[in-house]
Amino acid sequence: MNNQLTRALKLRSFLFLWLAEIFSQVAANMMNFILILVVYKLTNSSTAVSGIVLSFTVPAIIFGVMAGVLVDRWSKKKVLYVANIVRAVFALLLAFFHTDIALVYIFSLIVTIGTQFFIPAETPIIPMIVKRDMLISANALFGIALYGSLLVSYALSGPFLVALGSTKVFFILALFFLIASVFVLFVKTKTEEDIPKKILKEPLDVSITDEIKMAFSFAFKSREIRQSFVFLTIAQILILVMSVIGPGYAKTVLNIPVDDFPLLFVTPAAIGMIFGAILLTNYFHRFSKQFSASIGLLLSAVAVFLMPFGSKVASREFVQSINALLPYTFQITIVHIMVVLAFFIGIANALIFVPSNALLQEVTSDEMRGKIYGTLNALVALASLFPVILAGSLADVFGVNSVLITLAVVMGMIGIWRLILDRNNSKVKTQKAKVVKDA
Repeated sequence: MNNQLTRALKLRSFLFLWLAEIFSQVAANMMNFILILVVYKLTNSSTAVSGIVLSFTVPAIIFGVMAGVLVDRWSKKKVLYVANIVRAVFALLLAFFHTDIALVYIFSLIVTIGTQFFIPAETPIIPMIVKRDMLISANALFGIALYGSLLVSYALSGPFLVALGSTKVFFILALFFLIASVFVLFVKTKTEEDIPKKILKEPLDVSITDEIKMAFSFAFKSREIRQSFVFLTIAQILILVMSVIGPGYAKTVLNIPVDDFPLLFVTPAAIGMIFGAILLTNYFHRFSKQFSASIGLLLSAVAVFLMPFGSKVASREFVQSINALLPYTFQITIVHIMVVLAFFIGIANALIFVPSNALLQEVTSDEMRGKIYGTLNALVALASLFPVILAGSLADVFGVNSVLITLAVVMGMIGIWRLILDRNNSKVKTQKAKVVKDA
């Protein structure tokens, strides 16, 4: 592994936080995907899948900002611990009620409400553990953990369901959440070490409403925060939309079992995320964080745009000529093309996720970071609400390919727009620097 990445892992508290991230993300992602599979198998409808995905996002709109405000008032370490315990409890409840679609929606909503407190404590705690010059490496490791957990959870979801059954799977998920909570106990933050307990426990005079207003005001006045919000929101929308139409894409486009799609799509995406993180820490750190994120957005757009055309590529004469020379097992198919595109989507997400989070952490203080991430969480959920609803409905009416092409075009336009803005801002800075130098 890259030296910059291993340097961060040598910090004991960050290592325990990273392990807690892995177990909690594996459990959360596996739970989400299992619920998606359960709902799709019960209803055979992308619209119904939209409903369960909305249960992952709607609570963020309602509770996201308030959760961020409260997390800044509390110990982030304690919030992470309690959130994992709460999710473990409801994982146990889902073990007994996973066949009742109404209860699945309700319990999923409750679990997601708990997650609203987990999110503004998880990533914002990183600067309280590592130094500023290690933020890129630390966020790269968190990105690797995120996509690695997607790989593990999605790859194991199908086999676990088949081998163990839904009841035992949810028991295992509860155990993973409990393990994550134990790792959190070993994390020590700078705040806890350097600030007297009486100061930490001192109540704030500012009301929650005022703090919510403060969070929105700070978020929208800062150009760096606005840019990071745009990039992270689009990246999250892509993930959610793919979650909604993934089963339909596997069935109608790839012609493979729905249970096979996670392994075939998420595995190369996770590997791409790791590759992208290494690229960032070695090469892309020379460029601005906004430029790296813009390139990532454009790369995502190109890869998503090509996904519906895998069959046409596979049927080309030059591909058929290559296949004629290869054994049947190694012949190029639409699935292989999708795997390559998923790899590039993983790289693209690393270029978006890592620098955007590092930028947010650099421009916010420990007292504001939870509010900013809570605001981000709420805005992401709000912005993704209609795309998620429309993606499922449009996929059922017009087909998965139409949704993918539309999504890719929108992402590409935003990526080009961000590159133009970044270039103009660079010119303005250069001109100002020249004026100052001449003066």
